[in-house]
Amino acid sequence: MCLPRLSICIKIESTHPDQAIPMTDDTDPDKLKGPGGLTLRQIHEQVQKSVERDRQEQASRNTVATQRTRWQRWVRYVWGRSGRR
Repeated sequence: MCLPRLSICIKIESTHPDQAIPMTDDTDPDKLKGPGGLTLRQIHEQVQKSVERDRQEQASRNTVATQRTRWQRWVRYVWGRSGRR
């Protein structure tokens, strides 16, 4: 048994046509604006700065976390990671 094929037509309308960004082939990041009014190039630069800050902070946290005392290293050696020896 085959079901009959029904044609489906979907019409999508913009809820805010005055704020719609036209779809064009112009991909110049200096002309396209993002949601905050910044150009895509400015957004990209801000993201790159943020990523670099995050990496530096993560690196500084890792160096502080890896400095263990002799006692901590001994305890880890004796009991292992699971703590069940």
